[in-house]
Amino acid sequence: MLITPQFKALKLAKVIGLGQPLYIKREDQHILGSHKGRSIPIMIEHHQKQGWNNFCISSSGNAALATILNIQEHNKIHPQHPLSLSVYIGKNIDKCKQQILKENIKDGLITLEKVDSPKQTAFQMEKDEKAKFLRQSTDSTALEGYENLAEELLEIKDLSAIFIPTSSATTAVGLYKGFKKNNAKIQIHIVQTAKCFPIVKNIDPSTKELPTAEKSLAGAIVDKIAHRKDEISEIVKETNGYGWLAHDNEIKQIIKLVKETTNLDISPNSALSVVGLVKAMGKNWKFKGPVVCIFTGR
Repeated sequence: MLITPQFKALKLAKVIGLGQPLYIKREDQHILGSHKGRSIPIMIEHHQKQGWNNFCISSSGNAALATILNIQEHNKIHPQHPLSLSVYIGKNIDKCKQQILKENIKDGLITLEKVDSPKQTAFQMEKDEKAKFLRQSTDSTALEGYENLAEELLEIKDLSAIFIPTSSATTAVGLYKGFKKNNAKIQIHIVQTAKCFPIVKNIDPSTKELPTAEKSLAGAIVDKIAHRKDEISEIVKETNGYGWLAHDNEIKQIIKLVKETTNLDISPNSALSVVGLVKAMGKNWKFKGPVVCIFTGR
């Protein structure tokens, strides 16, 4: 399994006034394109052992890309036991995202299809026993990959808090379980967008009356149901973390700031973690040791 880079962002920490070391975890450098590369291979391997060779996914972003790349690699290594994949995307998908997925499909057993209801189409495929629906938000197997990520992060001595861009909260829950296995109590902070923030509403009652934005630069935050909502809300409370809301103007400012202080060009989705940290600093949040911001991917 690939270990992704993690480095001290000294200048960024100084500019935002953080009195503790700030580390950036580069999950955007994962060989499968994002943090989704932690869970997708484990899910596929698990369900393959259960007898599934055909898979499907409802995604237009990181999860779809990670699945495409993983299955292509499997088929290259195991041509006698190939896997198939159907990727379902919505008809209003961003053209750039669609192009990225199309460009990465180089295997005849992988298809990309626009449908009216991607998630329902994938559900029906599994119901008809035609393909296993790879759905991180409800699959407990998905958590295991993020437990491995937790072990990497715990190489940072006296780690005190982590800020995580959050859609379904699978990453955050998996990290918590990994920390707990190692008897480490780390503050879990989740960050969502003004377009999609069901978990933040659950954590911060003051956000329940806020209007929902029509769009967000961080297009990977899309899970409006959030099946892990209650679980992660309890975890955030237990670890003395919080749930933060990121608006587009804040995301833009952070992308610019990260570029100026680290010379990195990051995606809006990755910027969420730093937005959350800056907002915590504005609320005089206290950290007893190093803090990590996760850069997730596109």
